[in-house]
Amino acid sequence: MKPVISIQKLRKTYVMGSEQIHALKSVTVDIHKNEYVALMGPSGSGKSTLMNLLGCLDSPTAGSYNLNGENVEVMTDSELADIRNKEIGFVFQTFNLLPRYSSLENVALPLVYAGMSKGARLDRAEEVLTEVGLGDRVDHKPNELSGGQRQRVAIARALVNKPSIILADEPTGNLDTKTSIEIMQIFEEIHKQGNTIILVTHEPDIAAHAHRIIRLRDGLVESDAKNENIITANDASHRYLSGDHVVD
Repeated sequence: MKPVISIQKLRKTYVMGSEQIHALKSVTVDIHKNEYVALMGPSGSGKSTLMNLLGCLDSPTAGSYNLNGENVEVMTDSELADIRNKEIGFVFQTFNLLPRYSSLENVALPLVYAGMSKGARLDRAEEVLTEVGLGDRVDHKPNELSGGQRQRVAIARALVNKPSIILADEPTGNLDTKTSIEIMQIFEEIHKQGNTIILVTHEPDIAAHAHRIIRLRDGLVESDAKNENIITANDASHRYLSGDHVVD
């Protein structure tokens, strides 16, 4: 079976004045459909750079990136925008919600670019908000929601176009332990529905939910292994309730 994502000797170099920063030196990774992968590494390891390249938010300096068998490097800006809108759903640590828009409007926004009618957009947005447990918060604006609720809105927005891949960058970074567990429960459900999930995190407890863990260091893959000790959200919840937890 062909991988959904195949990157070969991917490099990314930033020029800062007279200095060159080698954020990624040479990364080769294949990710298959419905995998649940955590990208880990210390600050400066290259994990966020890799996430940006996988999400077609940035272009590599060298190497190749094939997404669903298509060569990403030769795509036009409009083709890349189309992929970002239809194939990939993004979830960020800081939520990135528009403050003047309701939950419903924030979630429906990607569907505007997909050319869907207003009625169909709002129906689909309400459907996804209900799936993430916010069917009673559709008219609330971000400042009327808790951090966990804002992240649920962001997850619903990522799912609204039915993408095959979810990229999540530190999705629990701004949340407390109990809320983090609830968010990881949602990712478990998304994975069960057949989505490919790629999660960037520096927290071992969060990475432990993934089925495969890729560790980066100094722009290179340090290790890439199956997670033999997967923690489910139920496990994490029991640990939390019993006081046996280490997530901040």
